Amino acid sequence: MGVLTIKQQSFADFYIELGNATEAYLKAYPNVKKETTARANSSRLLTNANVSAYIDERMKELQSERIASAEEVLETLTAVLRGEKQGTALVGMGMGEQEVTQVDPTVAEKIRAAELLGKRYKLFTDKVETESKTKVVIVDDV
Repeated sequence: MGVLTIKQQSFADFYIELGNATEAYLKAYPNVKKETTARANSSRLLTNANVSAYIDERMKELQSERIASAEEVLETLTAVLRGEKQGTALVGMGMGEQEVTQVDPTVAEKIRAAELLGKRYKLFTDKVETESKTKVVIVDDV
């Protein structure tokens, strides 16, 4: 990825945030007042190889930060199954008062985590019984 000017990087960051190239250009280049100029120049910037590469790279980084990896999902399910993760629940204190407290996973939550892990590792197989009422016919036409 090539080097971007400060304004190009600012445009790219605003574009990622806003999703609108014209608006991003107007924010990154505040001295530009005409929307037609901003639209034309933002389009040109989006075709710039360095700007495009920067946007693609940042989008990958943001996506990886927001989306759990398969390993993270499996670790979380395992932690729930083992009772290592806690959730929150409202607990009555009497006289209509409640407080939020940490609680261990329920048996149902542990079973669900075990089911999801089992599916992932193909621990369960469904038995399928089939019955056929067709006749086998052997034709000897030699």
